[in-house]
Amino acid sequence: MRLEHGEEEYNMTHLLLFIIYIAFISLGLPDALLGSAWPSIYPEFSVPVSYAGMISMVIALGTTISSLQSDRLTVRFGTGTVTAVSVGMTAIALFGFSVSHSFPSLCLWAIPYGLGAGSVDASLNNYVALHYKSRHMSWLHCMWGIGASTGPYMMGLVLTRGLRWNSGYRIISVLQIVLTIALVLSLPLWKFHRKKEETVPSEKIRKAMGFMEILSVRGAKAVMMSFFCYCAIEQTVGLWAASYLTLQKGLLAEQAASFASMFYLGITIGRAFSGFLTMRWNDRQMVRIGQEIIALGCFVLLFPFSSGFSVAGFIFIGLGCAPIYPCMIHATPEQFGAERSQALIGVEMASACVGTCLMPPLFGVIANSISIGLLPWYLLVLLFLMMVMFEKLNGGHR
Repeated sequence: MRLEHGEEEYNMTHLLLFIIYIAFISLGLPDALLGSAWPSIYPEFSVPVSYAGMISMVIALGTTISSLQSDRLTVRFGTGTVTAVSVGMTAIALFGFSVSHSFPSLCLWAIPYGLGAGSVDASLNNYVALHYKSRHMSWLHCMWGIGASTGPYMMGLVLTRGLRWNSGYRIISVLQIVLTIALVLSLPLWKFHRKKEETVPSEKIRKAMGFMEILSVRGAKAVMMSFFCYCAIEQTVGLWAASYLTLQKGLLAEQAASFASMFYLGITIGRAFSGFLTMRWNDRQMVRIGQEIIALGCFVLLFPFSSGFSVAGFIFIGLGCAPIYPCMIHATPEQFGAERSQALIGVEMASACVGTCLMPPLFGVIANSISIGLLPWYLLVLLFLMMVMFEKLNGGHR
């Protein structure tokens, strides 16, 4: 009887892990859609190319707000419920994008998309950081990369077949709706694990931390700045890679949409390998390796060669990005304690969203007023700041 109970628990644990893997794919699917579709959207709505930054800013603002509330929401409702509701909100928002016929309408639907994205990201990442090894965090974020690279590829496929960008958003929204249904059906699995965790005294008495209380934790500001810079790099590339290839390298919008997905393909492949590399190197070492590869990719972009070199540069940047985000998150419980990890990951996500909110639109202004060719230099400045903050956080420890 004991063996049967143990087998049942084992099966439920692995079924839940499978659900989490699917959820991470869902998180990535819509992330690069705007960047890949924007070369087709802005001429249709007769707005400047830099207006993509405004939509990105609205999404990031909503994500920041919900990330800061993730600790309270997770303590009250549990990770499963937060995940299901949040994915449902993004599904509705994406459908709203698909039926939009004006720029203000896109900005309006960006609100529920941002609010839905923040809480699920913070809650799922904390759950994995607490319950699984670093390799699982890398492989789960590899699943995010599959979603993020699939999104723009599907958008490029839709555009090359003569359909409008709206159809790409509608397809992704349907996939999100299917996932929402699957998450709702999986709620008993989450409740089983939540009930099991509540038998641990430290988990049972845990209370949500206030924002000022979090800021007073040693190292909190440095880790927040590290996430700010990392996501500023990732989202700036994700938003502007297609436009860079179109305006700087002369590719057609349809080609650029597909080639821009190579950045996310680099992230995906990199995270698949990172899962194995974490068995040899610790989280801090993996982050440093990633930073060095990003620098290499930026320098490749600076070479005045063909568009093929630029695509290779974006792939290198994606490979460098691969270990940074999952390894920094996975290190959070170890650096700050398991009882603080949800709160810290919440502000890490919020800081990441602020970087997403401010820095890609800022580059849009630079591209509009000076040149989109400054993209590699912009990324290098952000990378340097991230490296300084990360070393401050870790105090030179290997």
